[in-house]
Amino acid sequence: METQLVVLGGGPGGYAAAFLAADLGMQVTIVEQDPRLGGTCLLKGCIPSKALLHVARVISESHEMAEWGVSFAKPTIDINAMRARKEKVITTLTGGLKQLAKKRKVEVIHARGVFENSNTLRLERVGADGPAPPAERLTFEHCVLASGSVPAMPKPWALNTDRVMDSTGALNLVDVPESLLVIGGGYIGLEMGTVYAQLGSKVTVIEFMPNLLPQGVDRDLAKPLTDRLAKLFTKIHLETKVTSLTDRGDCVEVTYEGPGGPATEKFSRVLVAVGRRPNSAGLGLDRTQVEIDAKGFVVTDECQRTADPRIMAIGDVAGEPMLAHKAAHQGKVAIEALHGEPAVFRPLAIPAVVFTDPEIAWAGLTEEQAKQEGIAIEVSKYPWAASGKAQALGRTEGFTKLIVDPATDRILGVGIVGPNAGDLVSEGVLAIEMGATARDVGESIHPHPTLSETVAFAAEAYLGSATEIYRPRSRQTS
Repeated sequence: METQLVVLGGGPGGYAAAFLAADLGMQVTIVEQDPRLGGTCLLKGCIPSKALLHVARVISESHEMAEWGVSFAKPTIDINAMRARKEKVITTLTGGLKQLAKKRKVEVIHARGVFENSNTLRLERVGADGPAPPAERLTFEHCVLASGSVPAMPKPWALNTDRVMDSTGALNLVDVPESLLVIGGGYIGLEMGTVYAQLGSKVTVIEFMPNLLPQGVDRDLAKPLTDRLAKLFTKIHLETKVTSLTDRGDCVEVTYEGPGGPATEKFSRVLVAVGRRPNSAGLGLDRTQVEIDAKGFVVTDECQRTADPRIMAIGDVAGEPMLAHKAAHQGKVAIEALHGEPAVFRPLAIPAVVFTDPEIAWAGLTEEQAKQEGIAIEVSKYPWAASGKAQALGRTEGFTKLIVDPATDRILGVGIVGPNAGDLVSEGVLAIEMGATARDVGESIHPHPTLSETVAFAAEAYLGSATEIYRPRSRQTS
C-alpha cells in the first residue's frame, strides 16, 4: 500500500492532523492499533474520567443540599449501569469520529505500525483475534507520529493481580472496593480518588513530595482542594514512599515509610498513578533519523518536524505538557507547515486543568514560576466569598487571580480554583495570547451573577476599581 500522508496514532492529535490534511486535499491514512479512533483521551482517559467525575459531583451536591433543608437517601450504586453509561459516551464519540473519517475519505487501518525505514511502516496484526491488516507494508511520503503515552508502572509494583491498577484499570470500574490506596498525588490520582471516594471507597493517598499536585501548580490554588480532600479521603500521607506491594489474594499488603516511620496496611485495591511516559519505544524509530531525548520524547522543532525530513511528531510523544488540547493544536501546526504555510507552535499559554472538586485551572505565567525566574509581577486576587454566584452555590472557598506585568498592565497568567474553573480559564488564555491589559478585561462587560465575572473583578481589583471588595490600587510587585 502507498499513501501521501500516514498518521500513526488515532488520538486527539492524530485525528486532528488527519482531518485537516484531508480537508487540504491530501491522501491520508490513519494507522491505529485500537479498533476505535479516539486514543487514550477518549477511550481510557479524559472523557471517561470526566463522565465519572460528573457522577461524583452529583453525589457530593446531594450531600451539600442538606444546608438548604433538602435531604436525599444514601445513593444506591449500580456499578454495571454506570459502566454501561460510561461506555455509551465513548461509543457515541468514537462513532462520530468514524463517520467524520469516512466523509473526509481518510482511510483507517487497525494495526500496529512499526517503522522499517523513513518511508515504510510494517503493519502488524493486533492480538490473535484482531483483523488482518490490508497489506504487510505501507509506504508514505510523510508521516505524523502521534503515538501518545502510556501509564508509568514501576516494575516492583507490577504484580500479577488486577488488584493493582493503572488509570486504565481504575476506569474499567470492576467494582467499588472497600478500601483504595492511590500511589501518587498528581491530577490523575486525585481525580480517580475523588470518584471512588464518592462512590463509597475509603481512599488513602500516598505522595512522595511535600505537597499534592506537581510543583508547577501555585500552592495557594492547591490549598482549597487539599483542604476539601482532607475531609473526603480517609488519609493523605505526604513525604512518604511506598517500599513494597504484596499480593495477599483478597487484598494488597502495602509497606510504606514516611515522617512517622515505616508502616504496613492492607487495601482492597491499589491505583498506581505516578505519571505517564511517552510511547516511543518499540516503534522502530531507531531505523529512521528521528532523535529521542533522555526521557523518551521525540525531538521536534516549532513546526513539529523531527530530524527525519519525512517524519513529524505531535502530542504526548513529542514532549510535555501531556495534554490532549496541546496535541490537537500541534497536529494542525504540523499539517499547515507540511502544506507550506508559515505555521509554528509557539503558544504563550497552554491551559491546564485538574478536574477535581473544586477544580483548579491555570494558564500562562504562574506566581511560583515568576519567583523562580525573577520576573517582576503583581498578583491580583478576587475571593469568591465576594461573588454572589459563589454564595448562591455555597462554594465560596475559591478565588480567581491574575498575574500582571506592573510595567505594562498586560496579563501574563491566570489561576482559578473553584467549581467549573476549567470552563472559566479560557478567557484568561485569550487575554494572554492577545496581549490584553487588566483594563481590557475589567472594562469588558461580563454577565451577572456568574462565576466568569470574577475574572473581570480580579482585573478591577488590580486597577483599584473593584466594587464588591475594598482594595485601593497599590503598586507592590513580587
